Amino acid sequence: MKIIRLGLYVVGIGLIAATMLFSLSTTVQDALLKRMVGAAFARTPEEPFDGLRVFMCGTSSPLPAPGRAQACVAVTAGENLYIVDAGARAPQTFNLAGMPLTNLRGIFLTHFHSDHIAAIGDFNLLSWVAGRPEPLEIIGPVGVDEVAAGFNQAYAQDSAYRTAHHGAALLPPHLSQLHPRAVEPGVVLERDGLVVTAFAVNHEPVSPAFGYRFDYRGRSLVISGDTVADDSLRQAAEGADLLLHDAISLPIVQALEAGAQAAGLDRQATIFADIQTYHAPVKDVYELAEQANVGKLALYHFVPPPRNALFRQIFRRNAPSGVVFTEDAMRLDLPTGSKEIKVH
Repeated sequence: MKIIRLGLYVVGIGLIAATMLFSLSTTVQDALLKRMVGAAFARTPEEPFDGLRVFMCGTSSPLPAPGRAQACVAVTAGENLYIVDAGARAPQTFNLAGMPLTNLRGIFLTHFHSDHIAAIGDFNLLSWVAGRPEPLEIIGPVGVDEVAAGFNQAYAQDSAYRTAHHGAALLPPHLSQLHPRAVEPGVVLERDGLVVTAFAVNHEPVSPAFGYRFDYRGRSLVISGDTVADDSLRQAAEGADLLLHDAISLPIVQALEAGAQAAGLDRQATIFADIQTYHAPVKDVYELAEQANVGKLALYHFVPPPRNALFRQIFRRNAPSGVVFTEDAMRLDLPTGSKEIKVH
């Protein structure tokens, strides 16, 4: 009875507080609003970071999971920000974390599956509105021109409306246009001490498909994109400080396949069977990271994304200690002059 009375007391206090809030005068409401807005705009800017900073703006695959956007990794080197893949809902994760889109210089695409390109238009629009000072490059395998042209066409009327509304001085029309650049494996970018190298990965029947290695002031990061664990990726990841790799849990996907078959859902069962062949099983990723002498392994682009404690435990089966299972809005810092990796 005491617990019940305590619960009723708490509920009563909550109702009283809610009633008081909604009965505030407009003067008090406006004062509170002004204070909240002032606090929001008075955020202290982050101290400059010397090293590679990795922000997980999307850790999911096409299979949905609450709280996870599709594949997207943001990499900051000095004052330059780059994104690897732009899956659906990733810009929301990015914006809610207060990341500075003004510094966005380019988007690297690993391949052209929808869960890796869906948010290109939003990233381009938001960084343009934020004041990005140069055109946004879209860098990827052959075919990236077609992807960029499609987004430019789809957003053409939206961009024209916004320039007409706010003026060309604030929103220059030429900065709303994506600039594609098709590349081959090898060094694809050198800027302010940052070197980005593309390498081929095995995501058949998707071809070409790339992963990317970032080297900056003695620190190194490799992002796999979608692939099985093969020798090309092992060579690219050799000695890297951090490897971000996609991962599939075969026990979970095989259970989903069997469940779909038992329910007579043949189409879904076929899809669950097919995806087992072109993502890296968790065990294979662990072994590759060890063979490549990687400093730290972090998993992302989960197939399927862990939605509960059981799924997380199954993903972690036989996982070595120290492996990072990323979440949306997680940050990994690689400061120069050390081998440390700080996980926030």
